[in-house]
Amino acid sequence: MEKKYNVAVVGASGAVGEELFRVLEEVKFPIGDLLPLASANSVGIEVECQGKAYRIEELTETVFEGRNIDIAFFSAGGSISEKFAKYAVESGAVVIDNTSHFRMDPDVPLVVPEVNPEDIELWEDTGVIANPNCSTIQMVQLLKPLHDLYGIRRVDVSTYQAVSGAGKAGMEELVKQMQDFFAFKLDESEVKAFSHQIALNVIPQIDVPQPNGYTKEEMKMVNETNKIMHTDFAVSATCVRVPVLRSHSESITVTFGEGVDVSVTEAREALANFENVKVIDDLEKGEYPMPIIATDTDYTYVGRIRKDIFAENILHLWGVADQVRVGAATNAVRIAQKWIRLKEDI
Repeated sequence: MEKKYNVAVVGASGAVGEELFRVLEEVKFPIGDLLPLASANSVGIEVECQGKAYRIEELTETVFEGRNIDIAFFSAGGSISEKFAKYAVESGAVVIDNTSHFRMDPDVPLVVPEVNPEDIELWEDTGVIANPNCSTIQMVQLLKPLHDLYGIRRVDVSTYQAVSGAGKAGMEELVKQMQDFFAFKLDESEVKAFSHQIALNVIPQIDVPQPNGYTKEEMKMVNETNKIMHTDFAVSATCVRVPVLRSHSESITVTFGEGVDVSVTEAREALANFENVKVIDDLEKGEYPMPIIATDTDYTYVGRIRKDIFAENILHLWGVADQVRVGAATNAVRIAQKWIRLKEDI
């Protein structure tokens, strides 16, 4: 008989929490008991998973006591993880954290299962496994096979990030502003989730400015990439919010070492053979990754793969993934699946 695991989901009423329930059901995750947790405002709301209904309970310092939780997914913001994750760990659970709080902690593994599954073994040091930033996850899935093939020296990336990266409030704000636009009331529309109007606009700032001129979101991509891949190559990111509901896109320029003569055919083959990556790359037929293709899927799509016209060691490509799934919920569940295999192999 398959062993069952008791699972808690912190942030059960949020966008990522809701997606976690969907993914857990789709992959037939071996759930014993399920404990959905959120703030007092959401207590009593029912969530469904694998044909059963569960009522959300309030997240408190004592809620994990005596519940025998094996895996606790945290998706309710860094301050919540900072305060409550330790209580889940103390109760005996492994915490898989979807926030930024633990990512750069040197004692906490930062994991994309396709890229660095071996780091999951380090979970016992703190009881926590960190889920990277959504934009980082889809990028390193594309960088890993290319780094293995040629050896990366530098990465320059520009992101085109969907409003769902800001949660339900971001999606609702875009929809409301578009409704106001068609009602000729856009000048009256509320600007709250973002620093500027997002409808019919792009905003070249995600998260707060840093002293070096980059934003916090951009520095997440820089720092997390090297931690996940155990590398020290240069990364520069420009993160932009675009009026797309779901799925982030990225334009990536990869510079390899001096003397490397990049082969597009080899690069395309390496990407196509990498786990959970799909190549869509036929410019003549207008076939390339787009948010409408990636949304509600668990793949990272890549296309527009082309060699630089001035330097033989530079490759350009375009990647798209559903950041609520690949960039959060699905990655977290994949971590849990690998963790289970690790536990059962011991």
